[in-house]
Amino acid sequence: MKLMQEQLEVVTIRLKKDAPIMSNRPIHSPMDAIRLLGKELCELDREVICIVNLRTDGIPLNCNFVSVGVVDQSIAHPREIFKSSILSNATSMILIHNHPSGNLEPSKWDTILTDRMLKLGELIGIPVVDHIIVGGENKEYFSFKEKGILEFEHNSFEIDYRKLDAERFAVAENEIDHVVTPRRRRSR
Repeated sequence: MKLMQEQLEVVTIRLKKDAPIMSNRPIHSPMDAIRLLGKELCELDREVICIVNLRTDGIPLNCNFVSVGVVDQSIAHPREIFKSSILSNATSMILIHNHPSGNLEPSKWDTILTDRMLKLGELIGIPVVDHIIVGGENKEYFSFKEKGILEFEHNSFEIDYRKLDAERFAVAENEIDHVVTPRRRRSR
């Protein structure tokens, strides 16, 4: 009998660059972001979520088209959204997506995504500086920042380990109240 050794595969994660569409101009307003990507996004017939990764001075590092959806929605998970930001060493990001219908009102899911991204961005140190919705003729847009919607209660973290609430993080297996016995198989 031959013993098999356990092996752990090593993977390499790299950022693959595509054809450039970014500029060396800093993004300081929603209009700056729209000048950069708005036209391309408004021409699409499906919802697309794009992330613009920024340096400290607001100059775009790159953009990542995170999700291509259907006519009225696009689904993206924070792990996919943050991937290019982390690999690019971005110091902040802008979410920008299109509404092919031209209706710029944020959907329930747009709002939920924005809320999640704000909180997670703060936690990992890559803040979301705006979430912009474009559509129609690219003459109008909806900016969560301009509407004052990006304000939220910031996290505060304990600095003294003795004050951490261990009970809050207890797992269910630590408190077994009763033993569950397996059921017997029925005879056939």
